[in-house]
Amino acid sequence: MSANVKEKAKEARNGLQQGIYVVINPFVRLLIRMGVTPNMVTTVGFLGNAAAAAVMMWAGIKLSTEGILDWSLLIWAGAMIIGFSLFDMLDGQVARLGNMASSFGAMYDSVLDRYCEMLTLGGITYFLFCCGSISGVIITFLAMVGSIMVSYTRARAEGLGVECKIGFMQRPERVVVTAVSALATGITGVNISPLSEFDPNIILISAMGIIAIFANLTTFARLGYAKRQLIAKDRENR
Repeated sequence: MSANVKEKAKEARNGLQQGIYVVINPFVRLLIRMGVTPNMVTTVGFLGNAAAAAVMMWAGIKLSTEGILDWSLLIWAGAMIIGFSLFDMLDGQVARLGNMASSFGAMYDSVLDRYCEMLTLGGITYFLFCCGSISGVIITFLAMVGSIMVSYTRARAEGLGVECKIGFMQRPERVVVTAVSALATGITGVNISPLSEFDPNIILISAMGIIAIFANLTTFARLGYAKRQLIAKDRENR
């Protein structure tokens, strides 16, 4: 990807983010007046994502115990992931507009973000296991590994004094792919004919494959970028 394309993608992403802030800022100010803190918002977002993972797992449990695959549960899970992931933007805005930013708040947000993602992907893994899709389980596991390593590579690089935010499959993209694929899988499953040979889980598994590929590519891209920056930094310090 050329530098020009990367810059345009970054500008588009920033523009979208600013547009979202315009929409949510009145609500953010209301939360601040109500005495809501950024950590409260972060906690609610975590609990909502944990609930979404539980709904996904419940779909697998119903299939295992009752032999019923309730596709509507995937719709609920996808909607919950989208809705409660918005709290990831709300907490930052509450901190900024309410002048409540703190170092611990930033760490708390990052830690719960990781929990949210691992619980969500864990719920999908369990659901696909109950559906008998071993390949789906493996692919989702690789998506989980990539997701962890994208975050860890950035954190480790920044711990060594190098800013490392490059790459395509960052957390917002992973959340969108996960949520939309869960919604699409559920909607397809609800509307598909019982006689159809098409398995709606293909949508979910394909999305996990996209995350697995691009998250791990992002990890290695960050590793390469950090290597160049750290080598240059070491040379300057000699």
